[in-house]
Amino acid sequence: MFTMIKRLLSFKGNERGSALVEFGLCMPILMSLLIGAVEYGRMSFAAIEVSNAAMAGVQYGVQNPADAADLTGIQNAAAADAPDITLGTTSTSVSCICSDGSASTCQSTDCPGKHIETILTVNTQAQFNSIFKVPGLSNSFSLKGRAVQKVIQ
Repeated sequence: MFTMIKRLLSFKGNERGSALVEFGLCMPILMSLLIGAVEYGRMSFAAIEVSNAAMAGVQYGVQNPADAADLTGIQNAAAADAPDITLGTTSTSVSCICSDGSASTCQSTDCPGKHIETILTVNTQAQFNSIFKVPGLSNSFSLKGRAVQKVIQ
């Protein structure tokens, strides 16, 4: 029994190779964190581009009422603002409200004695595909952007 304790104590002072073992155990965790940070950054960048594209489209459309009806111009402005991604659908909608808050159908006769406020909404959408496949998670995400602004008249 005494010789067994002596043998165990002799291994206590020998630490050769322990750093390599620790490195081998920690490396997969560190790589997972690094890959996750890169993917999160890529997806955040794409989401910002989709949102900014919606804002660029609405800014083009609110310049005057004629531009608010120019759907092709709005889509082109949105696509030009997002050169690093491929936008999917870009939809626009125009709604109106009377200056007193009552409903309007955008007809000049809807708000007698009041001003009609035209509101332009631009929605953008793009697919984000992850480089790395994580088991249990989807490899593709749908990113959406939305911008709403009143049309200058």
